[in-house]
Amino acid sequence: DLKVTGIDFLKSENCPQHHTDGYNIKNLVVRRGQPFKVQLSFSRELQSSDKLALRFGMGEKPMKSRGTLLSLNPKRDPDLSGWKISIVKKDGKECLLSVTSSPSAPVGKYTLNVKSGSNIYKPEDSDVYLLFNPWCEGDVVFLADEAQRKEYVLNDTGCIYVGSANSIYSRPWNFGQFEEFVLDACMYLLEKSSLKLGHRRDPVAVSRAMSALVNANDDSGVLLGNWSGNYSNGTSPMDWIGSVSILQEYYKTKKPVCYGQCWVFAGVLNTVMRCLGVACRCVTTFNSAHDTDENLRVDVYLNEQGKKLDSMSFDSVWNFHVWNDVWMKRTDLPAGFDGWQTIDATPQEQSQGAFQCGPCPLTAVRQGDVYLPFDSKFVYAEVNADQVYWLVSKVNGKEKFSRLTTETRGIGVNISTKAVGQDRREDITLEYKYPEGSEQERLAMQRASTFIRPSGLFPRTHYASGGPTGPASMPTVLHETVSKTGLQIEITNKEALYPGNPLELLITVKTSAPGSWTVNLVGSCQLQSYTGKAVADLGGIKETLKLECGSGKQIPLRIMPEAYLKALSSVEDEVLIHITTIAEVQETNDKLTKEVTKRFEYPPITIQMPETARLNQQFTCAFIFKNKLNIPLDNCKLMVEGLGLFKMTTFDQGDLQRGRIMKSEIICTPTRVGEKKIVAKLTATQVKGISAEKAITITE
Repeated sequence: DLKVTGIDFLKSENCPQHHTDGYNIKNLVVRRGQPFKVQLSFSRELQSSDKLALRFGMGEKPMKSRGTLLSLNPKRDPDLSGWKISIVKKDGKECLLSVTSSPSAPVGKYTLNVKSGSNIYKPEDSDVYLLFNPWCEGDVVFLADEAQRKEYVLNDTGCIYVGSANSIYSRPWNFGQFEEFVLDACMYLLEKSSLKLGHRRDPVAVSRAMSALVNANDDSGVLLGNWSGNYSNGTSPMDWIGSVSILQEYYKTKKPVCYGQCWVFAGVLNTVMRCLGVACRCVTTFNSAHDTDENLRVDVYLNEQGKKLDSMSFDSVWNFHVWNDVWMKRTDLPAGFDGWQTIDATPQEQSQGAFQCGPCPLTAVRQGDVYLPFDSKFVYAEVNADQVYWLVSKVNGKEKFSRLTTETRGIGVNISTKAVGQDRREDITLEYKYPEGSEQERLAMQRASTFIRPSGLFPRTHYASGGPTGPASMPTVLHETVSKTGLQIEITNKEALYPGNPLELLITVKTSAPGSWTVNLVGSCQLQSYTGKAVADLGGIKETLKLECGSGKQIPLRIMPEAYLKALSSVEDEVLIHITTIAEVQETNDKLTKEVTKRFEYPPITIQMPETARLNQQFTCAFIFKNKLNIPLDNCKLMVEGLGLFKMTTFDQGDLQRGRIMKSEIICTPTRVGEKKIVAKLTATQVKGISAEKAITITE
């Protein structure tokens, strides 16, 4: 009887051809729709009468009837499932086979064994991992551009843009999709998703399932979200610098990891999708609307001092929100919706009974086709909602609401992702919407509003829920408020905003219409979390200005350090400085509101190391930080990680007095060639995220 005595998975030949040589795993990892070779050794020479079949099984008990077992016979006709097998060459007791999986085969872990006659041979490390294939034209995730495939599938480092619309900065992030146990964690998520086998071939179903499983809300997925400011029994969302330790911990414990906020969810989902072979990018939208009632409108309530009244509004505007785009054909939709699709793992609203979001085609968002699955209304509102400002005043002990202004261009600005092959920000706003203020953009808004529950233009707060309803309240497409006096407000800062220094802000008010005008100006300054929630009130101004035609006046707003330092130390999140102003022209009753969010600035971390190093030869990397701030920094902690160089390491540095320097060193041993990045992040009680990154080239 013919017996198989050995099998060689020919990893050194197969993996580079399949772009899977980066995975740190003993098993064979291949992409679907592309041939790979295996070499079989037999007890004797293979004869034409011998029966031979390679069997690929999925799940606990693979069965042909369920479609979970494939038996490939090199002598039979091609398998109905679209897999192919052929004998490349026979040489004595050895035989080289070529196997090509179907470009629409279910992705996941297949167990391989070989049947010869009545014998079954089960090799060691018999699991073969099959991934999506952006290099294969027959695969629905095919991406034609090689530079994009390098960035969106193979790049294991990157950055995520955060901050605010007028001060954007990048946070380095290690995706680490090739690191140890990350692929196994992704395979575990596929198992856990309980997607039917047929759905595992479909990137639409897989990406939707992964958007649900990266948050822990209804399925004890990877990460537990926490926006409370208290992270004592877990890791603060600010402290992560990559996805690797999160996915490794999850795979080890099978319990949700604490804690995540939107950029952490997006970083991990990016890792999972790239690991499974789908092109994926992290996308940040500034001034992102969270529209809870699908009316494409966000109501903002201000009191007479110009202070925002968070508790009144159902909706919120996040300074930034991070999600992901994945690249695929949408065979489930009418033509025209292929390409980038938004998915979002941050648990905000339930979709079909679970916290999942997407995939939603960018084309649908751009055109206002918000009737399409999945979650297109929600994504559309995040980047397109209009803002209506209401003034809440007390009249005879009752609250009176008067409409101030309408802002149609403020939401969904500077939509950002990392550029292909470069460490710079690429603005992709125009992929999501037509230019603000253009006729096409308002037409898309009009189109979108026809699919939305109608709501009239009256304030919808927890308190003022009454108001006109009925046929008169058809969806209205809002337009910018036009000012009769050409009123304008600008908010700038004179100096860099360093924690410990006074915050020197300037409010400039101008009019452009002829005549002399009396302007009442109120302004308020608050510390704010990135989700738009006020953390502390810092002070404000109230002035009456006389303006002659076309003139402007500057009003300084100065906040002393003692007004904000306590609040800065009391929250574990990075906070932003938020200024809101209301100007009213007495003569014409013209009103204008303007809000600006700015972030604190910090001294840099310097990373010192050689520009190049050799494989397996040690080098030293030093991290240096000088506290140039006017305040001591308490409980300094430095987190560093270098994929392919050293594991994530934390240095507890204690307190750092003003003007003092701290230096930490780590010995690196490169295990992979190519450009590698080292990422560092410093946190302290008073500052939450000073980060730095530096690249080094590793040669053979």
